[in-house]
Amino acid sequence: MSQEFKVITGGMATENSLKQPKQSMSHEDMLRHFRNLTSSMAGDALRIWSAIYSEFDGTVTYGSMITADAKKGFHPRCGWPEFLEKMRLLEHYLDHLKRLAEGQS
Repeated sequence: MSQEFKVITGGMATENSLKQPKQSMSHEDMLRHFRNLTSSMAGDALRIWSAIYSEFDGTVTYGSMITADAKKGFHPRCGWPEFLEKMRLLEHYLDHLKRLAEGQS
C-alpha cells in the first residue's frame, strides 16, 4: 500500500520571527482539524477491528454462528503476538478517541 506524503520545508527560527505574535486558528479551522483527526483515528480503529475479526473466518459464520471446529480452540492465523498487538492498537485508538471526545489531551 503506497501513500503520498507532502514535504513541508521550514527554516530556522530567527530572533525576529520569534518576536512576531502567533496567529491563532479560527474556530472553524479547529473544528475541521478535530473532525479530520477523529475521522482518521476512527478509520484506523475500524481497519484494525476488521483485521481482528477476519481471524475468526472459518470458526464463526454469519457473524454469530460458531462452527464445530471452534471446539479445537482459537488460534489466530497471524500468530498470538501479532493478534495481541492488534488488540492493543485497537485499545490505543479507542482510548484516544474517547479522550478527544471528552476534551482531554
